[in-house]
Amino acid sequence: MRVFGVDPGLTRCGFGVVDGGPGRAVKIVAVDVVRTSVDDELAIRLMHLADEVEVWLDRYRPEVIAIERVFSQHNVRTAMATAQAGGVVALAAARRGLPVMFHTPSEVKAAVTGSGRADKAQVTMMVTKLLGLVEAPKPADAADALALAICHIWRAPMQSRMAQAQAKAAEMARTHKLKLAQAAKNGGRTK
Repeated sequence: MRVFGVDPGLTRCGFGVVDGGPGRAVKIVAVDVVRTSVDDELAIRLMHLADEVEVWLDRYRPEVIAIERVFSQHNVRTAMATAQAGGVVALAAARRGLPVMFHTPSEVKAAVTGSGRADKAQVTMMVTKLLGLVEAPKPADAADALALAICHIWRAPMQSRMAQAQAKAAEMARTHKLKLAQAAKNGGRTK
């Protein structure tokens, strides 16, 4: 599976592409940080980011996009910029029919370090180790994008099994409900 991880941001947006799968080691394909100028208008910055996303989608052909879910941030302005950047990425993926998965920062930290409360330095250190890199990806946005991709690769099989189990449980509940309705209709007798 090839995953394009995105740590959304308007000033700095981390991009990372990782290959991997169940029982296989993860391997880095590409990493970078896209920057936009704070002097440009918002629409221009979003367009620049969208153009870069399209280049990466064309160049690396990911199977899924993993984006950090905007979590409550104290700075509303930062949260808005992060959400706008994530929306641009999700839109580009949707136009190509690519699935988009959102992961919270604590899910990513837990997947990569074993602790949902890990700090940025711990995440960067583990990403470096897991991918066998000689140097740590810099800035932290780059390491975070790679961590998102790794998180998705490792969590996707479990999420798929959970979705299947939920679908099966829902089907069983519908069947049971129909049987109960039929029994009530037949005066308490089931067939």
